[in-house]
Amino acid sequence: MNEADYLSEEAILEKIGRMPALESFRYRDLQVLLKMSKIRQYAPGELIFKEGSYDGWVYFLLSGRAKIVVNDKELITLDRTGDVFGEMGVVAEKGRSASVYADDETVCLATDVSQIDNLTEDNRFVFRYLIFRGFAEILANRLHITTERLIKAEEEIARLKSATA
Repeated sequence: MNEADYLSEEAILEKIGRMPALESFRYRDLQVLLKMSKIRQYAPGELIFKEGSYDGWVYFLLSGRAKIVVNDKELITLDRTGDVFGEMGVVAEKGRSASVYADDETVCLATDVSQIDNLTEDNRFVFRYLIFRGFAEILANRLHITTERLIKAEEEIARLKSATA
């Protein structure tokens, strides 16, 4: 992994400002967010984080692909700019529920959410609200997708049971 400290490049600010999870941030809020973040580059196959580990980092995909793996089984590959991963462990304050690997050359904005506590009181409130609101939207969408998959799986099981009865 290669890592760069705070980057103030306009291109990065513009790119992250268009991400769904961060689109409600004002420009100056994005600048503060970058101060709590690092740009991390990963080689194909490189581990980004391991299932069961814990830290306060959340990842926003800037480019490349990130493969989500649970118990050595690939669940999904994220490939859209702005895709977020690592948020569940931060929200639940538990160990990571999955491992994540770079599927090809991958660049992420890694944000240390624990740094929010170091902000001024007003900024701390705003950032917590904005970050966790974005996480809530992401998790609600994932729950919706999971529910649809569960319904389809249950329908398939019922169909197979009736076919063998």
